[in-house]
Amino acid sequence: MGRITEDLIRRNSEHNDCVIFSLEELSLHQQEIERLEHIDKWCRDLKILYLQNNLIGKIENVSKLKKLEYLNLALNNIEKIENLEGCEGLTKLDLTVNFIGELSSVKTLGHNIHLKELFLMGNPCADFDGYRQFVVATLQQLKWLDGKEIERSERIQALQNFPVIEQQIREQEEAYCLKRAKDKEEAQRKLREEDENEAKERSHSVFEGQSPFSVEHKDHVQEGQEGEYNQKRFKDNEDDLEFWNKPSLFTPESRLETLRHMEKQRKDQEKLSGKKKKVKPPRILITEDGKVLNVNDPKLDFSLKDDEKRNQIILDLAVYRYMDTSLIDVDVQPTYVRVMVKGKPFQLVLPAEVKPDSSSAKRSQTTGHLVICMPKVDEVITGWRQTSESGTSSSDSSREHTNQRGKRIEKLDIDPSKRSFPDVANIVREKNPTPRRVRSEPKIIPSEEAPDFEDNPEVPPLI
Repeated sequence: MGRITEDLIRRNSEHNDCVIFSLEELSLHQQEIERLEHIDKWCRDLKILYLQNNLIGKIENVSKLKKLEYLNLALNNIEKIENLEGCEGLTKLDLTVNFIGELSSVKTLGHNIHLKELFLMGNPCADFDGYRQFVVATLQQLKWLDGKEIERSERIQALQNFPVIEQQIREQEEAYCLKRAKDKEEAQRKLREEDENEAKERSHSVFEGQSPFSVEHKDHVQEGQEGEYNQKRFKDNEDDLEFWNKPSLFTPESRLETLRHMEKQRKDQEKLSGKKKKVKPPRILITEDGKVLNVNDPKLDFSLKDDEKRNQIILDLAVYRYMDTSLIDVDVQPTYVRVMVKGKPFQLVLPAEVKPDSSSAKRSQTTGHLVICMPKVDEVITGWRQTSESGTSSSDSSREHTNQRGKRIEKLDIDPSKRSFPDVANIVREKNPTPRRVRSEPKIIPSEEAPDFEDNPEVPPLI
């Protein structure tokens, strides 16, 4: 059976970076939750809460969720509408397929003045005569009931007939409560009988386990265990078929009984499979002769880059984006790197020797990848000595050649006999460009009659 825990809420709040106090939407459906608890203390800013398909038997501990707008409690074991007066902002409530028989409990929703939509289909109260008219007349703030819009004429008619309908609903409620009390007694009696039968079977199996036959030779013991395993498996299959073919009422107790049966069946299957389960040998990462192997058990994509500018090797490992960093363990060695991801090893042999003490590992905030930077050492691994020496000799020769070229300084010679500044007048006269297909305008020649005119040969003429 499931319970609402802080870890459960954090695992379902990845869209909010696993921060629970500021959550506005939370989905806890299909978690086998039996009780509503802790949510009103940890997540007070909730606006949408999904709790459908659980085993919740009572609405409680939600009165402090003042900002809650939508509450989904469909497919649970709720028998009464209660404790929702504090949800001031509630606009939509889904209680589809529960066990609500007290239809008069909808009167408590009169305090939720913003409630516009209500779903009660699939409940025993939905089969009462006058069910819809009673709800429409009781909750006048409602706009939609069971997905159907409430018209004004329908509400007026329901208010007119409300005294008669209320009396009918009360009588049907009393009949349902009597029937429900009988069903509870019958369910408790069956539960007691099942517990007694289980106790007898347990004592019988313990008595059989102490028989002298079980202390004989190993071969006989193994044959007896295999026969007992097959016999028990056959018996479990028969019991399972009998359980599913047995007719039962649709009640909260029957739902709990079904869940207990499935849980018991799962545990028995785990026990039987655990006996025959073979233990896997530990993964070999380094051979007996000291050879390091390349291993990728997590099956993650990766890239290995040689950064020559910074003289380091960079490993980019595509770790799952939303996985917690505490589940990752990094171990950098001079010749290889090992990363444990949720207990699965990732190991890679490096092409050059690195400095483990100067290495660093960090997670990318955008992709979640694990980036490991490993600086190289000055010395080189013996296996790579020949190629590295030839590479260094060629690089040294190229460096000397570039240094010689750098020492040669090219200078621009200037004849001091020539002018140190350009003659603007001669440049304009020599180059005198005329645009194509455009008529050249006549030059403006100043009149000789101007008394203040001075002809300076160094000034170019106006064009």
